[in-house]
Amino acid sequence: MADLLGFVLSGLVSGALYALLATGLVLSYSASGLFNFAHGATAYLCALAFYELHSGFGWPAVPTALLLVLVVAPGIGWALDRMMFRKLARVGETAQIVATIGLLVALPALGLWVVELLEHAGAPVKPAENQFGLPGVGPSPATSWQPLDGVGVDSDQLITWVTTAVVAVALWVLLRHTRLGLRLRAAVDNRGLVELRGISADRLSSIAWMLASGLAGLAGVLATPLLGLSAHDYTLFLFVSATAAVLGRFASIPLAFAGGLGLGVLQNLVAGYASFADRITGFRTAVPFLILFGGLLFLTRRGRTAGIAAADAPPIDYLAGRSWRRTWGPWAVGGLLLGLSFYTVTTPFWSGILAQGLAISLVFISFTVVTGLGAMVSLAQATFVTGAALVAGLLMSHGWPFVAAAAIGTCVAAVLGALVALPALRLGGRSLALATLALAFLADQVLFQMGWLRNGDTGWEIPRPVFGPVDLTDDRAMGLALLVLVAVAVAALSALRNSPSGRAMLAVRSAPAAALASGVSVIRTKLLLFTLSAGLAGFGGVMYASYNTRITATDFTAMTGLIWLAVVVAAGLRRPQFAVVAGLVFAIVPHLLSEYVTESAHLPVILFGLAGLALANDPDGYCAAVSVRRHARALAKGTAAPGAGARTGTGTGAGIGSGAGKEAGAGAAAGSGTDTEAGAGAAAGAGAPGGTAPVVVTGTADGKPSPNGSGSAAPGPGSSAPATVPQPVGAPPGEGSRTNGSGAARANGSKGADPVPEGAGPDARVPAGAPVLRLIGVDAGYDTAPVLHGVDLELRPGEILALLGPNGAGKSTICRVAAGVITPTRGTVRVGARDATRDGPVERARGGVLLAPEGRGIFPSLSIEENLTLQLGDAEARDAVYERFPGLAGRRTVPAGSLSGGEQQMLALAPLLQRPPEVLIADEPSLGLAPRVVEEVFGLLTDLRARGTALLLVEEKAAEVLGIADTVAYLAQGGVSWCGPRAEVETDRLTEAYLGITEGVRP
Repeated sequence: MADLLGFVLSGLVSGALYALLATGLVLSYSASGLFNFAHGATAYLCALAFYELHSGFGWPAVPTALLLVLVVAPGIGWALDRMMFRKLARVGETAQIVATIGLLVALPALGLWVVELLEHAGAPVKPAENQFGLPGVGPSPATSWQPLDGVGVDSDQLITWVTTAVVAVALWVLLRHTRLGLRLRAAVDNRGLVELRGISADRLSSIAWMLASGLAGLAGVLATPLLGLSAHDYTLFLFVSATAAVLGRFASIPLAFAGGLGLGVLQNLVAGYASFADRITGFRTAVPFLILFGGLLFLTRRGRTAGIAAADAPPIDYLAGRSWRRTWGPWAVGGLLLGLSFYTVTTPFWSGILAQGLAISLVFISFTVVTGLGAMVSLAQATFVTGAALVAGLLMSHGWPFVAAAAIGTCVAAVLGALVALPALRLGGRSLALATLALAFLADQVLFQMGWLRNGDTGWEIPRPVFGPVDLTDDRAMGLALLVLVAVAVAALSALRNSPSGRAMLAVRSAPAAALASGVSVIRTKLLLFTLSAGLAGFGGVMYASYNTRITATDFTAMTGLIWLAVVVAAGLRRPQFAVVAGLVFAIVPHLLSEYVTESAHLPVILFGLAGLALANDPDGYCAAVSVRRHARALAKGTAAPGAGARTGTGTGAGIGSGAGKEAGAGAAAGSGTDTEAGAGAAAGAGAPGGTAPVVVTGTADGKPSPNGSGSAAPGPGSSAPATVPQPVGAPPGEGSRTNGSGAARANGSKGADPVPEGAGPDARVPAGAPVLRLIGVDAGYDTAPVLHGVDLELRPGEILALLGPNGAGKSTICRVAAGVITPTRGTVRVGARDATRDGPVERARGGVLLAPEGRGIFPSLSIEENLTLQLGDAEARDAVYERFPGLAGRRTVPAGSLSGGEQQMLALAPLLQRPPEVLIADEPSLGLAPRVVEEVFGLLTDLRARGTALLLVEEKAAEVLGIADTVAYLAQGGVSWCGPRAEVETDRLTEAYLGITEGVRP
């Protein structure tokens, strides 16, 4: 019993540290969507600083620990968030993983380099690398007690338990009983919706990263007596704590905390009672990684894939379609010059360095296969390298020839890759990366510890082969042979990429569900990619070991593979030739730095690790960025070839008003690829007798408003003169209907809308009845895909403007532009008298413009009361909501996600009745609701109108929305083709327009 209690108590010490690290991982992941592989590196940095300041400089332990935990560690988190993590949140998951892995590599090396510099400067620092048995926060040596017979506790353990318990209670109070905690939990649910409520998600992200880094710093300081100062051990500690984060599904802090405690106890119990482990070298230390792998397999949720857009769309290839000379000519010339240099200009030393770079390039090309083609982040490539080289060395020691041994080693690596892939392929993103890393650590600690395979610490000799007159013991000949092999590998992968099989692989990368629907086997394709990548890594490992003439089990550990990945991804993964550049850089840069900068071994590691920072700006690597920047300069000079998405001409507008005239002046859209963009709308002719026809006014060819300023555009060929438009329902006297066609002027036969004072600030007042929201000549879209072209809209207090049109017309894009989610590429957005074009969703919401997004604007894991508290801090205001909606009152503590669709929509809109916004933008508020609930929703919207709120309403249910709208605007091909009073809309014409039947519009 005493043994059991001893194992449990000591396990709770490591478990407490796991819990602190896991809590920080969940916090940072929840706030930003990033899994921080560098979390353990932050802990190591704080442990290193504590040791040097306390033991070297003589600072007192407790104040030093408080300074590091409360100031330095949060400062590191804040700085990384501002410099790196915010940008990484907007790029692909591959770049996110690799960038944080780069930090994992760089931060410990940075700390050790600073210690070196201080030592050279004469500071009283202590030797820092791989130090053990160090003092902690408590007394040194630690005070011990024996509360029970055979059960001992020391002061360091007690401090760890008490501190962890205090932190757990403090975190619970913060997250459950403070407004900040409520906002942090809301950001976990829906970061975008938090910003639409006027809360800065970036600020919450900074706070979360500061808290997470503070927890990492605390774990590092407390772990100093337990782990000493080994960056490798802290990294292993992080990945063990990742198991606890998996148990919490990267979302639940209580589960992650409890999982960390349980993991520490379980690890100790296995070490103490699993007698069979004595026969398996390294099994006890590998237990956490077995748990991590199992947890990832069974606890990771599989996301929905059907019906989603491309998850990892490739960047635009600006060299696509160019001649072979333009695409491959520079690379061929570079390879030829490199080959000639071996026998002309290089010294024996640099011949060896270049050969080494080419050898590692073969390994780096394997990353191009698994990650560049397959979008799978494998952290086990070093395992395949080591396995193939050890097997080849073993066979050659038994007399096998080099070629046969290398072939068998390559096949073993491919089989090992398939074995790794089979259970892990159901995962993706960070889960797959963690799973492969867990298997890599298992191989390091179990597989490569087998005596028959590793041959002790000396390893195996792998002599360079001799093929007749070709003696590869000469570095020049070896370099030339490697150059040929690299060229063959690059050519083969490029041919594969352009083959039907390669296109299937790219389809699986971009959209697995669509590839599956097209008859492509996703699992078989991924397995093939993983196996091919492992075999290529294994072959590269044999050649690299042959260059070094020897292989040991510790030459290429899992940590080495992390550095490789950071280097090759920083260069670029989309093309195999980029991996060759990365290999040469990896071999050459350390020698240049040691020759001309410093002899410290830490600086190259720092630079290779920090190269991941560049991924925040160039997620496809610095090699790929060359063509992107060249193309951007060509665009700036106006010399870019067609294909950049430039548009010319005018589009087509459909009249839907009473007696709408025929379309005229329809222009052609010119663009590149498959993009066809709508330009300005066509002018409509005069209507049928007995009524005044709303018109569609033509803008200029470039989408700008007509310059005549008279409220109408100059007639073009085939167009009719603009007609007068009746004023909309509810508009002040003298205000005409707003009609345009992609940048149209206001049509009233006189001046346009009320002028906005130049330079009006946020507090500028607007006249009563003047527009509270105006979109003027707005162009907007998504990346290189333009959607809106010269849109003009205005919205007045107490007006409901219904925005109608077919799917893909740009209705939701207008909502996002108006709410600040999308910044226009051209045009102006005014809120009242203020130019709000560059305001984001937070500033727009604080200015009184709120967006009720498509779907349900609630936070599903928060309770009803918590959802209301986010918007209504006053208890009386919340009570008024419950009085209006008694169905919510009886379930205040129920998670909002458990409500019905109608109840969720009521919960989203109800707070607005207590604090009516200036403008409400409602995107499909009736989506998926029963007819009775739709009536309630529309009734709530009319109540808001009665209180003076201006509403921009997007709806597919045209008949229902026409019952409450004052003004109707119709969108077609990204432009407003008609806008006028509700009374001027005819249902049959509206139906024709929805169905795209424009030819049948009668005069």
